[in-house]
Amino acid sequence: MESIVIATGNPHKVNELLPLLQPLARNFHLQTDFFCDEAVEDGDTYLENALKKARYASAKTGLPAIADDSGLSVDALQGEPGIYSARYADKFGTSKPSESQNRQHLLAALQGLPYAQRKAHYYCAVVLVRHPKDPAPIVGMGRWNGEILMEERTPYGIGYDSFFWDRDRFRVAADIPLEVKNEISARAQAARSVVAQWLQDKALRG
Repeated sequence: MESIVIATGNPHKVNELLPLLQPLARNFHLQTDFFCDEAVEDGDTYLENALKKARYASAKTGLPAIADDSGLSVDALQGEPGIYSARYADKFGTSKPSESQNRQHLLAALQGLPYAQRKAHYYCAVVLVRHPKDPAPIVGMGRWNGEILMEERTPYGIGYDSFFWDRDRFRVAADIPLEVKNEISARAQAARSVVAQWLQDKALRG
């Protein structure tokens, strides 16, 4: 493809996605290059929200679009915060919460639970649409397993990375170098799946 719109204005997502998406197109644009409003994320799943964002960006720009939706699911909380990860503190009466407020509310919700009951998973859906009405969007799903520490390990990192513990690497997600994170994160897994499917489809079409 000549050009693709990445349906986000989030610089952290862009930094993670761009190196992974290079095989898809010659040129990449952010949706903020074209418009400032955002799709309404009222789906019940990561996949539904990612698809809504991709179709919206494609309709607004006339270009193929790729979008993602992601979040953290904690087993002991029946999957919460889930699709509400970016606004989890809303549940507790905090309007337009900061990432720090979301983290503090999650730690409070898990207070007193031992590590054996603090298993958590980052999920991500990445969707590529060739046009707004694409009946066969390319979908990739990713999952990164870990657990939630009793407290934040570092003041750095985005989302819940400051206390999401990767047992295999013996460190929190915030302390994992970007080049490693781009191999193991849920977003990286989902993006690589989309690229692989697109390349396979391209080969079949000739």
